[in-house]
Amino acid sequence: ITTYGSAETCGGCVYDGVPLEGVSVRVAADGRILLGGDTVAAGYLDSPESTDTFFEEDGVRWYRTNDLGVVDDDGRLTVLGRADDVIITGGVKVSAAHVQAELEKSDGVMAAFVAGVPSAEWGQAVAAFVAVAGGGDTGGAPAAAGTTGTAAAHAVAHEQQWHQRLGLLAPKTVLTAPELLMLPNGKPDRLAMIERLNALHGGK
Repeated sequence: ITTYGSAETCGGCVYDGVPLEGVSVRVAADGRILLGGDTVAAGYLDSPESTDTFFEEDGVRWYRTNDLGVVDDDGRLTVLGRADDVIITGGVKVSAAHVQAELEKSDGVMAAFVAGVPSAEWGQAVAAFVAVAGGGDTGGAPAAAGTTGTAAAHAVAHEQQWHQRLGLLAPKTVLTAPELLMLPNGKPDRLAMIERLNALHGGK
């Protein structure tokens, strides 16, 4: 049995593509899966912007996931993948998974998380939260120029490598830290890292 759901829906609420009783599923015009019903959370604590982004109500409380899917004529949901794996920057589609894999090939990089953040110039800009071995939180590159220590040295060397490997697809904003931000369940805290990357990039 394959379950589908999240913390925002109190865990699994769709089993083998079929929603549980009291759970509604629909797919938005952009292909994102929305889950509705009494199991959907009221929002995110102390994060009204994220709540406005991911939750909506039209008589039913809906959680707007970051997953793409389709619902067949029998109402069965098929999950196609994550919407935020594709970043459209300057009209070019970039796979976040591809960029992440390239970053994680670098010496000293333990893990990476890649996402698109709003950009006035590019529409979306590629941004990365990178866990660097032996390094403290630099606050982001190119902050490495004003930082000292292992993390700063890694950031400078890595930025050069990434531009050589990825060219225009290289992250325009990078935040380095000793480890990725994690949820209590041991999964990466994607929302928290996106919020930090968005704040660091500043919409430019």
